Amino acid sequence: MKRRMWLVGALAALLWATPAKAAGGGVIVRTTLGLSGLQALCLTNSCNVVSTALDGTLGQVFLVTTLLDPATLASTLRALPGIVDAEVNQLLNLVDLAQLVPTIIPSTLMQDRSSTPYPIGSMTQTAWNSYVNQPAASIVGVQNAQKTFNVTGTGIVADIDTGVDPTHPVLQPVLVPGDGYDFTRNRPDGSELNDISSSPCPFASCPPPPCPTCSPAKVNQSTAAVLDQSTAAVLDGNGTPNQYAAFGHGTMVMGIIHLVAPTAMLMPLKAFHSDGTASLSDILRAIYYGVQNGANVINMSFDTKTSSVELQNALDYANQHGVICAASAGNDGQGPPTSPILVYPAALQSDVMGVASTTDQDTRSTFSNYGSAIVWVAAPGEAIVSTYPYNTYAAGWGTSFSAPFVSGGAALLHSLQTTIAQSGAATATAHAVPLTDPGMGNGRLDLCMALGSVGTGSCSPDYTVSATPLTQTITAGQQASFMVSATPQNGSKQTVTWSCTVAPPGPSCGVSPRSVTLNGSTASSATATLMTVTRGIATPTPMILPRGGPSPHLWMTLAAFIAGLAVLLMIYGLMSPSRGRPGLAAAAGLLAVSVWTYSCGGYGTPGGPGPGSPTVSSVTLSPMSVTGGSPSTGTVNLSGPAPSGGAAVNLSSSSSAATVPASVTLAYGASSANFTVNTNAVTASTPVTITASYGGVSKTGTLTVGPTQATPTLSSLTLNPTSVTGGAQSSTGTVTLSGPALTGGAQVLLSSDNAAASVPANVTVAAGASSANFTVTTIAVTASTPVNISASYAGVTKTASLAVTPIGTPAGTYTLTITGTSGNLSHATTVQVIVN
Repeated sequence: MKRRMWLVGALAALLWATPAKAAGGGVIVRTTLGLSGLQALCLTNSCNVVSTALDGTLGQVFLVTTLLDPATLASTLRALPGIVDAEVNQLLNLVDLAQLVPTIIPSTLMQDRSSTPYPIGSMTQTAWNSYVNQPAASIVGVQNAQKTFNVTGTGIVADIDTGVDPTHPVLQPVLVPGDGYDFTRNRPDGSELNDISSSPCPFASCPPPPCPTCSPAKVNQSTAAVLDQSTAAVLDGNGTPNQYAAFGHGTMVMGIIHLVAPTAMLMPLKAFHSDGTASLSDILRAIYYGVQNGANVINMSFDTKTSSVELQNALDYANQHGVICAASAGNDGQGPPTSPILVYPAALQSDVMGVASTTDQDTRSTFSNYGSAIVWVAAPGEAIVSTYPYNTYAAGWGTSFSAPFVSGGAALLHSLQTTIAQSGAATATAHAVPLTDPGMGNGRLDLCMALGSVGTGSCSPDYTVSATPLTQTITAGQQASFMVSATPQNGSKQTVTWSCTVAPPGPSCGVSPRSVTLNGSTASSATATLMTVTRGIATPTPMILPRGGPSPHLWMTLAAFIAGLAVLLMIYGLMSPSRGRPGLAAAAGLLAVSVWTYSCGGYGTPGGPGPGSPTVSSVTLSPMSVTGGSPSTGTVNLSGPAPSGGAAVNLSSSSSAATVPASVTLAYGASSANFTVNTNAVTASTPVTITASYGGVSKTGTLTVGPTQATPTLSSLTLNPTSVTGGAQSSTGTVTLSGPALTGGAQVLLSSDNAAASVPANVTVAAGASSANFTVTTIAVTASTPVNISASYAGVTKTASLAVTPIGTPAGTYTLTITGTSGNLSHATTVQVIVN
């Protein structure tokens, strides 16, 4: 029968507790009285004892049911003789995990349905290639670990879950006799197919018909699944959308364990219903059952946010009997420091390895919980392809599918060391690939490194990187070349891609060819080259005259010279009347008067007053808002230049919150003048009207005086970039205050200790803002020049350094770091170049 693809997004990634409900089932009691003694006690306390002990052959932990409030009964029982402890039986519930499924599911995910053989002991099994050779298996090194250490898993791995499809051809050969146990029905056979065998069948027929085209169909959003159209009804629910919310979860988790350890036996312990609900009492029964029936590893792809004494006791018991336990860390996307979270059993780190989820790029999955309190190690948990009921396959997202990679790895460790227990397995898996994301425990699971820590041999193909010569000396403008080699180890045939960086920055470097492919035995080489540029000579800065022509001083000097010459001509003309010189004298006199008038700012000259009487045209204040005690600058503007003798403008203020001088005088020919507005402390924001009067006209401006606030200080000064080419590049400076600037802004003073870089005299941080930028301009230099830029405000000074380099490569010693990268491997070597 043609296999069908089921692409299931986020099928029951993990479980957590909801408030205890009646369906949770009473109170969990630990007693020294035994079954009969506890039954006698219940006769007088309105309760009933379920005869099967939760801790199996130990006979100390029982479930007590009651019509009373469970919390009240638990409190009552704790006070009675012979009762060690009592706690309410939690109801755990699988919540909606629709947000885990990507909006667009890759169309290529599971397209490869070709049958691929893989070994199961002396047998050869076949499965979809997209399952056997999926990226996640390669990332954690499943096949490398199996081949290098010649292990495929031993012992029994139990999974506390929704059960398993015992007819799936991939899993059927490795299920324990009897197919585990169903604690939801209190009988052997942990098959989850029993959940849908009752009438009415969720499919058109049971089992569902084969999928002719395997085209995807979206079902209700409560499950956010994408399935074959022919079988979509199983999660559709037909009015009961939660009935099968977790169906297939156990089969998927079992499939991942089997992928990692294909010869380990699998023990399905069905404690969860197909809707994803389970009682704590059934989970406890499953833990004790697994330990007492030979399980070497227990996988728990669920979590609860409510702690439990009896859950701790059960896992302590498993630890004491050498059972290795792994649990999912949860899918809340939470962790320290902003959102610390504790989930159980992952937080019980003395007994359990908590597992977070990573992407195929070795970064934390956005949905994964994190933090050292719950995460021991991480493993891929996105688009994980696994077995699914009715001889199909599915893909899921969540930490539920990360944990079984660790559980399967524990079965591989058991192959190398049959006596290995929880602490040994935890130490081995701690040999992992470090991650840059915080809170991901010891890093991403690497089965090769884990097995190598307890066994002999090297797992992964590798290579070393070297370069010759180690040092060269050149002159700016020349190149320095080095031979860099990648030498294979462990038969590596990887493709190594080269990259090159230089410190300090300035020259550039590259490697040719960009990549080499190793042949497993001999070194492959490439050439790394440092390129430098000839240093140029600084270009003199040209003198630039002020825009608008010569300065007033130059005009005055020139005018005086011309006027003097005219006076001499006039005297000469008056002394020689007989030769018609009086006319010359009159003309020279007129020239002298005109030139002097022009140079001194007379009418018709630049800056000279025009005819008519000016009046006040406006009053401006800067800033317009200040804190009481801080000054503001006022400016009066006339409609024209002040007349001879100047113009005295009368000033007044409407409030004592701000005071002004009685008047301000504008010099002859000026059209504006500044005056200072002093302010006093106020308890509330106070508007003040400033009035200026002159020439029969009055104008006003408004100043807002605010209450005194705490003045922030200067906290930092930064430059970006910190190294620039003089005359060709500038840098951006940023001043940052310890808090928002007060009303009126904060004026930060700037300075530079070298003319190679210049800054404005100050920069203003706007009111309410905490930072401001300014530009650092540079000039050409002939040698690398360090410049210190300083900023001062409120008694605090900060300094930042800027390197101004010449056009061309500065003299100095440069270090080249040449890196060879192949997949997750990266090795580097360094050489030095001295540039004269």
